[in-house]
Amino acid sequence: MQALQFQHAQPMSQLIHQPTPKPTGHDVLVAVEAVAVNPVDLKVKSTIDAESTGKILGWDAAGTIVEVGEKCHDFQAGDKVFYAGDVGRDGCFASHQLVDSRIIAKAPQSLEIHQSAALPLTSLTAWESLFDRLRINVEKDLGKTLLIIGAAGGVGSMAIQLAKQLTHLRVIATASRPETTEWCEILGADAVVSHQGSLTHNYQQANLPAPDYILCLNDSDYYYPQMVELIAPQGLIALVVSFQQPVDLNLLKTKSAGLVWEFMFTRPHLKTTDISQQGLILKRIAEMADLNQLYPVSLQHFDNLTPQTLEQAHDLVSHGKTIGKITLGPLSDA
Repeated sequence: MQALQFQHAQPMSQLIHQPTPKPTGHDVLVAVEAVAVNPVDLKVKSTIDAESTGKILGWDAAGTIVEVGEKCHDFQAGDKVFYAGDVGRDGCFASHQLVDSRIIAKAPQSLEIHQSAALPLTSLTAWESLFDRLRINVEKDLGKTLLIIGAAGGVGSMAIQLAKQLTHLRVIATASRPETTEWCEILGADAVVSHQGSLTHNYQQANLPAPDYILCLNDSDYYYPQMVELIAPQGLIALVVSFQQPVDLNLLKTKSAGLVWEFMFTRPHLKTTDISQQGLILKRIAEMADLNQLYPVSLQHFDNLTPQTLEQAHDLVSHGKTIGKITLGPLSDA
């Protein structure tokens, strides 16, 4: 098999050849046909040290199962699947990849393969944030308000759609440019507020109700004081981006508000007892996609995965100005 491997202090990946692994246990071997890039690629890349033998990145893929392990009973060779994977294992920027069958699902039949590859990490993060961390209840939360900070990116794009399709929440998105504002509106946001300058001021000027839930997908340090001010009494805040500095959680006490974390890799990496929940979530996402309930979020596509195209895609992600997801086709040695 071939793969793109990153080395310490090397900006561009290198094409390597290594033996194709054989799946055992719950694993399946997938021939990767399309991938998507994510900020987590850059974070993991920055942690590769001089002693490391290198790392294969990539945690968003779709492809065809080639072989299954002895404990895999739900899939077989020839199945088209999509998945995010486990950050503790080699990623999908390769011709083949081993992945736990409990965290995969059959790919949507109505989408192009690269469109399927754009879905797993963002849809899992959005779903887990809304329903596992914020514990939004479809019946009890009728008419409540959800604020999504940084809503035009991959996770935000999915969070808007899931909230509008599966709940009765009022969904408020934040964006900063005309094109990102329009994107959030296309996806179904009830209102879009600018996060340029003071989000608190802009939100209050829009005369919107205090959010019962906040999902923050951007700079947690910057937005934390503003979220404390905006959150409704007894509300709940979910974060996906780590704090870089200590923060005062006591600021939430007066409102009896809570703060929770979402890390999509918790289930696969720590092998939680409910690890198979990710496969079930992806199955539901595929069903929604095939019912045309989800708008495709792959807005920029490279036909092939090469060191050069991967560097271009990562460069776009690093600037934080992308709308939706960037996808790439199969690995090419060209």
